[in-house]
Formats: sequence, structure tokens, C-alpha cells
Amino acid sequence: MYTYQEYLWIVTVEEMEAFVSIARLGGFTEASRRLNRSQPAISRRIRELERSLGVALFERAGRGVSLTEAGRALLPYAEAALATIRDGERAVRDLATGPGGAQTLSLAIVGTLADSHIVDALRTFEAEFREATVELRTATSREVSALVRSGEAALGLRYFPDADPKLESIPLGTERLLVVVPASHPVTARRLPDLRAFQGERWLGFPPERGQSDSFGHVLERLVSASGLVNASITRIDSLTAQRRLVEAGLGVALMPISSVREELRIGSLRAVEVEGMDAVLPVVVVRRRRGYQSRLATAFLKVLQDHTPDLLL
Repeated sequence: MYTYQEYLWIVTVEEMEAFVSIARLGGFTEASRRLNRSQPAISRRIRELERSLGVALFERAGRGVSLTEAGRALLPYAEAALATIRDGERAVRDLATGPGGAQTLSLAIVGTLADSHIVDALRTFEAEFREATVELRTATSREVSALVRSGEAALGLRYFPDADPKLESIPLGTERLLVVVPASHPVTARRLPDLRAFQGERWLGFPPERGQSDSFGHVLERLVSASGLVNASITRIDSLTAQRRLVEAGLGVALMPISSVREELRIGSLRAVEVEGMDAVLPVVVVRRRRGYQSRLATAFLKVLQDHTPDLLL
């Protein structure tokens, strides 16, 4: 049976978890699935949190929600509070299990980075630490940083360093970008001197990441601008999977990391075009919290990862 103080503490942590999940996922339904709680339970926790703070944290619009000014002010503190709690749990578990004991390493990774380099690093790590359990979650670069910031992931692999001063970005290498077209595209050359053959095309790309000085979306904007294409159209699609499917359907062309289209290139539903002199690469980094607790497993995996990615350029 919990004491009253313990009960208040548990409720507060769960309220913060609900708040951060809704803010990150954009809705109560998505948060309830993520936290494995009923939607009424999630809604109740937010009502309690809003009542205790005396302000509304979300603006409801149909099924979606957005943060109010108060919600935006609370979010970094809520993330930091949850991260501190999770750091404490990891530190205690490290102490309790000791070297070689059963432990868990939580990783967040951009899905397209799950190529041979990363797979090889995971295999090497799990062979060396047989008692360890690796919890792997895929997400966008922005979501990877959010998971690390809140302590849900000890390490994250993403594209581009994160400008957040609370996070440390450790370079691993770069991944090459190619212009990707549908199999039926009239441009049949595998290599072109420039992008002028794509005048009038609809480009599919990510929106530039807010708060970041550089991102996937910034790269496409720079290349299209520097290429001299007149009135180039860029449709923002916040998903590589959706971009691939739209290109396959003949609804545009895209700039993509080769690792994200290997299967489509193999079966011939997409074609890649190299452009001479096009300096288009995505920096790949590991992110971790600057003052966060780093477990033995996290430190060991980072070393294995660095050993397996000295030549990440693909």
C-alpha cells in the first residue's frame, strides 16, 4: 500500500510521462498506445496536471492537439525531470547488477541507418555482452533526439548534429545522397553533369527541421537553389517511406540516402541518378545527454559502434 506522499509522487511522474508523450506524438490516442494505458486514463492525468498548474497545456483541435504557450514552457522541464528519474534507475541497476550482470540498453535509431554497419555493431555488442538486452526503437531524427532528451533512450543515432545544448552529438561519418526517380522516368542516364535534366519536376523532401541550423530539408533546398533550376517545386513529406512510394508512383523525384532505397533499386521499381560534383551527404551522429548518466552498456556500445563505422561513407 502506498503512502500518500508516494502516491502523489507516482501520479506526478505518470502525469509528466503522459504530457511528454502527447506533446511528442501529437495526440491522446497515440500517447495511450505508446504508454499502454487507456485513453480515458491518459486524459485524466492531463486534467489533473492542468488543474494542479492552473493552466491549459494543450489546445484541442479535432483528434489532434498542439501545445499552448504554457505547454511549450513546461516541455523541456518535464523531459529533464523524466530523464533524471530514468538516469537514477539506470545508475541503481548498474550498481545492483555489477559487471556482466543482466542489463538493458535502450537505443533510438533512424530506420534507414539500420544498414550493415549498424547491424554488425549490434551483433558484435550482443556477442560480447550476452546477458544484455537491447531495446531498439526506430524514429525520425527529431524523434530520436526527443527520446534521448527524455531519457527513454540512452543513445540515439540520427542524421545531422542536434543544436540542442543539452545533447552531445558524436560524429560517426556521412551517408551519400542520390537523386531517385521512378523506373519509368524519361531520364535514363545513370550519371548526369548537373540537375538541369530535372527542370519542371516536383521534388519530394523533408521540411527543414525547426531549431536546427542544418537538416535533411536544408540540404535539398541548397542543392536545388545552387543548381539553377527555375521555380523548382518542393513538396514537403515528413517520411522517407512515403517519399519512396510517391516516387515509385511517378509523383515526383527525391534526394535520398542510398541505404533507404536499396531494395527498390534491386527490384527495379526505382532508379538512382548520380550527379557530377553534387556534394550531397548526410552526417550521421550518435546523440546522448551531456550531463546524463552513461551506463557501462551505453559506453561499451558507443565504442563498438565507433569501431564499426570508420568508413561509414556509403
